[in-house]
Amino acid sequence: MILVSACLLGHNCKYNGGNNDCPAVHSYLEGKDYVVFCPERASGLPAPRLPSEIRDGRVWSKAGDDVTEEFRLGAEKALAFCKSHGVTAAVLKARSPSCGVHAVYDGSFSGRVVPGMGVTARLLAENGITLMDEEDL
Repeated sequence: MILVSACLLGHNCKYNGGNNDCPAVHSYLEGKDYVVFCPERASGLPAPRLPSEIRDGRVWSKAGDDVTEEFRLGAEKALAFCKSHGVTAAVLKARSPSCGVHAVYDGSFSGRVVPGMGVTARLLAENGITLMDEEDL
């Protein structure tokens, strides 16, 4: 079973209220069993909302609010969802503060990307779930 970031399948849960619908993800999933999840929405964050980025191990909104606990809650809910659905792999949104697999934005809100993982991606990886993002496809 594969977990897929909801925004990659056209769900309007992205910070700006839109989505990141990705044809490559749709193609990859053909004939595969998958479930859809958005850790940020599961944590109670609204869509739209202010963008957030990781800096110094914490997640900050563009307004300067520490939203780390909301992101941790979303990660914990994602892990529980994975366990309840037998998920062994996940396709997550690149560079997201929740789902970034290889890199995330640096916390300056300047568009600069640094190596690292989002909060949910890290927790899933620590629990043995194989991760990829849409750019790996």
